[in-house]
Amino acid sequence: MRFRFDPEKSKALRANPKRGIGFDEVQELFEGDHIVDRRSDDPEQWRAIGWVAGKLYSVIYEVRQDNAGEFYHLVTLWPATTEERRLYAENI
Repeated sequence: MRFRFDPEKSKALRANPKRGIGFDEVQELFEGDHIVDRRSDDPEQWRAIGWVAGKLYSVIYEVRQDNAGEFYHLVTLWPATTEERRLYAENI
């Protein structure tokens, strides 16, 4: 699985006390149990909810293609909301 993201946005997310991690760290979410649903159709974006460093997070991403194949473009992330925690618990 390949990932791409804006490094400046990742740095800003990591510095934000409400977010606390960047895109480098959130890639861990895809290695463990996680759920995925469609976030929007235009542009087509997906939401993944899973664990990173002992906390439940949500990440928004787009599936894109380049010459080497498919990759995930990470858009944004946040600690899971109460509703997202419930959704995760019901689907894992």
